[in-house]
Amino acid sequence: MKGDANVKKGGIGKVFLVGAGPGDPGLITVKGQACLAAADVVLHDRLANRRLLAMARSDAELIYCGKSPEGHEMRQDEINRVLVDRALQGKRVCRLKGGDPFVFGRGGEEALALAEHNIPFEIVPGVTSAVAVPAYAGIPVTHRGVSTSVAVVTGHEDPDKPERQVDWERLATAAETLVVLMGVGNLASIADRLLRGGRDPQTAVAIISRGTLPEQTTLITTLASAAKDAETAAIRPPAIVVIGDVVKLRSELGWFDDRPLFGRTGLVTRTAEQAGQLSAMLEDAGAVALEFPVIRIAPPESWAPLDDALSRIESFDWVVFTSANGIAMLQERLEALEADIRTLKGPRVAVVGPGTATAARAAGLRVSLCPEEYVAESLAEALIHEGVGGKRVLLLQAAQARATLPEKLAAAGADVVRVPVYQTLPASPREPEALDILAEGRVDFVTFASSSSARYFAMAVGHEQARELLGNVCVACIGPITAATLRELGVEPTVIADEHTIHGLVAGLAAHFAHEPRRSAE
Repeated sequence: MKGDANVKKGGIGKVFLVGAGPGDPGLITVKGQACLAAADVVLHDRLANRRLLAMARSDAELIYCGKSPEGHEMRQDEINRVLVDRALQGKRVCRLKGGDPFVFGRGGEEALALAEHNIPFEIVPGVTSAVAVPAYAGIPVTHRGVSTSVAVVTGHEDPDKPERQVDWERLATAAETLVVLMGVGNLASIADRLLRGGRDPQTAVAIISRGTLPEQTTLITTLASAAKDAETAAIRPPAIVVIGDVVKLRSELGWFDDRPLFGRTGLVTRTAEQAGQLSAMLEDAGAVALEFPVIRIAPPESWAPLDDALSRIESFDWVVFTSANGIAMLQERLEALEADIRTLKGPRVAVVGPGTATAARAAGLRVSLCPEEYVAESLAEALIHEGVGGKRVLLLQAAQARATLPEKLAAAGADVVRVPVYQTLPASPREPEALDILAEGRVDFVTFASSSSARYFAMAVGHEQARELLGNVCVACIGPITAATLRELGVEPTVIADEHTIHGLVAGLAAHFAHEPRRSAE
């Protein structure tokens, strides 16, 4: 590739112009993700989903150079200068751009600036919003028997140009489908010129805002009414306008906004490490997930009790785990001791639920027992049914765990050794603005996946404010124990998952909102 020789000779770095896709972080390409993960420096746009930055190295330099219709964080010549500067320092640079770098992304200008300084670069194409956003709205830009041609046009030309380049009158009948990017602000003028060019006033139009994101909205109108309807609906950028008969297919092909939690906003209170899993499931169901982790997992005050139990592991008949956190912390300790999971050979393994079972199997453990009801009481009953009386049981759980399980097992004649393998402690939420959104009434539901998360939420915001904030939203909890904790705090849960897992939690929310009107319709 042009300039590679200079990398070897002079220690010049390399720049990767990477398309981030239109918004949904899952739409970045495999190669784009690899470039992002390997970069020393990441320059990112406003339209590149900030969640993608989690894929960058923790030591990478992150530079925001996003631009908005109201102004510029960095001028284009400044962006070019930073790209050149970091590459000349020998850095590997990822220029992360919304959509595709070469579709109205000014990627060509940046590549020319790099070429001018003989800096090596690669173009990593991205999924363009011109195709992906209509697809998420259930609109194919071409369709057999409906449209065999499509034109992608900017609706926001460079204001510094002496004259317009887009000849809307000629475009009016030049392609069956017109996809207009960045055109909402000029929609009245665009529609007027298309009509003067001979386009039918009743041509179907879709105006799609925040495309591919959980906040996506789609307005269906006609060319004659588009500008007025967009103003009435207060549609703001980023938005895409699709003009043509393909828009009519949305009534049959719409899928993205038919999902059970579409248009809902939820607050996730799990640990920072675990919040992403629940957030991803909620977003798959169509919700906007705001992460507000109020708890964190920490090692126990002392590893000595666990080390002692491991030294005589073969004396136990059962090892019992009440959460996936216990398995993770056990693995961490075994690694520190330069041992592995085979240390646990001998005793049978019991777990409280399927999530813990999955973690146990992933760690290389064979699970012998998982109760039908995923609570400590059911686990105790299942172990008692297995004949735990007279057996030695090693119980690995949180320092703050309820005494129910060891007490029931001891009452049944088991010799129970209870060892704390982790602590649940309060955390400082990473996105404190999420609480403001909750206070403003813009949150539909709050999730609690443990009693600890409920207690520490109340501690984080204050017990009185917690009752006030949670009194006006759907409060969803993972099971009856967490529900009991919420009631102790003066909060009545709205949804209690039938299956006490995060899958069950999402299913419970979907069932609840199936008959609830959305706060705002299209």
